[in-house]
Amino acid sequence: MARKFLYVVAILIVLTLAAAFAYRLFGGAILRQVMVPSTAFTPQAATASDAYRAPAMWIARPDKPNNPALWTPEGYSPAKNPPAAVFFIHPTSFLKRSAWNAPLDDPEANARAELFLRGQASAFNAVGDIWAPRYRQATFGAFLTDKQSADAALNLAYGDVEAAFEEFLREVGPDRPIILAGHSQGALHLTRLLRDRVAGKPLAKRIVAAYVVGWPVSRTADLPALGLPECKTPDQTGCILSWESFAEPADPQLIFDTFDAHPGLDGSPRKDTPLVCTNPITGKADDTAPAEANLGTLYPSSDLKSAEIIAGRVPARCGGRGLLLIGDPPDVGPYVLPGNNYHVFDYSLFWANIRQDAGLRMQAFGTGRGDKIE
Repeated sequence: MARKFLYVVAILIVLTLAAAFAYRLFGGAILRQVMVPSTAFTPQAATASDAYRAPAMWIARPDKPNNPALWTPEGYSPAKNPPAAVFFIHPTSFLKRSAWNAPLDDPEANARAELFLRGQASAFNAVGDIWAPRYRQATFGAFLTDKQSADAALNLAYGDVEAAFEEFLREVGPDRPIILAGHSQGALHLTRLLRDRVAGKPLAKRIVAAYVVGWPVSRTADLPALGLPECKTPDQTGCILSWESFAEPADPQLIFDTFDAHPGLDGSPRKDTPLVCTNPITGKADDTAPAEANLGTLYPSSDLKSAEIIAGRVPARCGGRGLLLIGDPPDVGPYVLPGNNYHVFDYSLFWANIRQDAGLRMQAFGTGRGDKIE
């Protein structure tokens, strides 16, 4: 599946409006020429889980100074001693074609990842201590090719994520509630983590919710393998939320062409199957909400280091196969992708509602009500 879908991540960081216009004119060939590594994948040793005992291996963890995940817009603040532990997997921030995987000490990739944590993982800092590992993420060009090197790069990246998760579990102890979250490449790795480490395991009982955002999840071909149901109501726990944001008119064909061409996580065909669509404004599946119900969208500053939060601007409704449709294109920044794809803004469009959603599910988990919801 992971061949063309994340072509959008490149535009997230490096493409200007002019480059995005050129993409519309000339297609994916340009991106492949400039972003896919020309060298063969070089095997690397797996990262041992104890390597993640070093604070330097984490972009965010509770004891790390200048933790970017503790950022909040004016009017909000992170909680002290929150009840949950959050494992957050950041999206692609390595854009070079000199290697198939990011070096852990790449300064540009790490700086971009910190920006992602400010705008995405920060939504959870009212309910949990946030742990976000550095990992040898696959370069953006790995999503533009069918080369075996791309698969190897994704497998290497996932190995790091899994090793970091092992250390996360050791650090937070055997009883603490857990929230899992990711975006884009991070959400892809999260689906694999759910399949490999949560489904059918005692750990599943500790999951408050899993936010698989910016990566499609087929209800029939993927969800059965993940070990958790989709979230249907805002007080349900032990469930999965997922959405992909598009303004209207939406054109997701490039995503669906690739998604449908690959089998699901349970081995069955994905073609034309419905997607999990959670409305992040209401926390309900297949729901509709007006702009007035949006508690706050992040509008970033020009340097992306701060943001203003404004309520009541962006509506959301699930439509079609399971896209999250946000009406007329809102002006939240220059990185809108071809097809009116607001992938870059999947979290920031609904930042305050996601924060509320996590709090409601944590409260339900604490009272035990969430365990009774089907």
